[in-house]
Amino acid sequence: MKLLRHGAPGAPRPGVELPDGTRVDASGFGGDWDEPFFGGDGLDRLRRWIATDGPRAPRLPIGTRLGPPIARPSKLVCIGLNYRDHARETGAPIPKEPIVFLKATSALAGPHDDLVLPRGGDKTDWEAELAVVIGARAKYVTVEGALAHVAGFVLHNDYSERAFQKERGGQWTKGKSADGFAPLGPLVVTVDELPGFAAARIWLEVNGRIEQESSTAQMIFDVPTLVSYVSQFMTLLPGDVLSTGTPAGVAMGHATPRYLRPGDVVRYGIEGLGEARQCVVAPATI
Repeated sequence: MKLLRHGAPGAPRPGVELPDGTRVDASGFGGDWDEPFFGGDGLDRLRRWIATDGPRAPRLPIGTRLGPPIARPSKLVCIGLNYRDHARETGAPIPKEPIVFLKATSALAGPHDDLVLPRGGDKTDWEAELAVVIGARAKYVTVEGALAHVAGFVLHNDYSERAFQKERGGQWTKGKSADGFAPLGPLVVTVDELPGFAAARIWLEVNGRIEQESSTAQMIFDVPTLVSYVSQFMTLLPGDVLSTGTPAGVAMGHATPRYLRPGDVVRYGIEGLGEARQCVVAPATI
C-alpha cells in the first residue's frame, strides 16, 4: 500500500494512492496514519477498506498539497556517515558502529513545501535519504527479526545547517532541526510493495544539476542492522522514523562548497518511493 496525507498545514487528512496511481481521500477510513494505526491492525484494516471503499473515495485534485505522509512520530532517529563515499568526502573515518542522532519532529514538512532557510545560518546543505517507518514496537530486537518491525519506507531529506552543526559546539541536533528540515514523502510505501529497498537508486539534484547519485546497496549498515542496533538503546515505537544516512554529493563535500541560497530548487527521489521538490526561500523577517 501507499499512504499519504493531504491538505493545508495544520489540517492534514489521510489519503492513499490506489494501485492504478489514483490518489484519494481516506477520511472515510476513520483514523490517521499514527502510532495506534501502525501499532495495531491499521494496515490490515486499510487494505480491506481500499478494496471495498477505495474505488469510490473522493479523488484528490491535481495540485493538492501533500503533507508528511505520517502523523508526527514520537521521534525521528537519524544515522550519520552510513555510506563509505560520504564518510570519505567529509574526511571522517568509516564508522565501526552506526552514528545515531535525533532530529526534532517539529522539523517535519510536506514533500513539496518551501524550504525556509534558518536565521543566522549560511551553510544549509542537502542529504537525500531512505527512511524506515516502524510498524511494531522494537526493543532489543535481533537483526534477523528486525524487518518484522518495519511497516514501510519513505523518502526523507535530512537538511542540515552546517554552521550550526559544525561550528556552534555541542551535538548535531541544532544543525538538523530547523522548521522544514525534515520533509517526508510523498508516500509511505509498505514493505511488500518495495522489495528492492536494499538496492534502490537514490539521487538528488540542485537547479537541475545532479549532486547525489547512488544506491541504497552502498550503505555500510543495512536496514535490519540499523533497526536492531537502535533498538538496543531506545524503544522504537510504531510510527517512528529511522533515517538511514546519505550518499556522497552533499555541498559540504565539495572542494569549494556551494550551500543553498534563496531561489534554488532541490529535487530528489528514491526508486519506488517517488520524488520530492523544495524551493529554497529566505528566512522570515518577523
